[in-house]
Amino acid sequence: MLHSVTRDFKTNMPIVSFICYSPWNPEADLKGELRLTVRRWRERRSLDANKLFWHCVGEIAKDRRADKWEIYLFLLRRYGKYTYICVKPHVVEAVKKQWREVEEIGEIEINGEKAVQLLCYFGSSTYDTEEFSALLDGTMSEMREMGLTPPADEDIVRSLKEWEKITKKA
Repeated sequence: MLHSVTRDFKTNMPIVSFICYSPWNPEADLKGELRLTVRRWRERRSLDANKLFWHCVGEIAKDRRADKWEIYLFLLRRYGKYTYICVKPHVVEAVKKQWREVEEIGEIEINGEKAVQLLCYFGSSTYDTEEFSALLDGTMSEMREMGLTPPADEDIVRSLKEWEKITKKA
């Protein structure tokens, strides 16, 4: 947990201090170089919302006689969070391993060099409430279009409200 942020008088560089709530031995753990990454804390979605989503994925998969993973990737492509990136042709396969789902858009030229444009989808485990809610809403819409009965709206609202309660406590 962040304790304080001050500035060094001579260099004007920030000095950041943290409080550690778990037992540790600084003499042993701080030997050698230490690198920290600091970023804003963000609560994840609730487990109930995740269970609800995967239940729906399972129902769609059963109806379509398809694999759950195949349905999950379809839903990510349709309702998920994504970004476009351009990479050198020789690293396309390595980049594909880093993302949940990747579509090759095509070759392009950047500053006279060949590149491949990719459409990269984030896995749902990285989503915040708003992003996951959009994925869940899209999944419900798919179920309705297929003639399947999605979980009651109260279940969805309850799952998302539970996540918001967790967020407010933090």
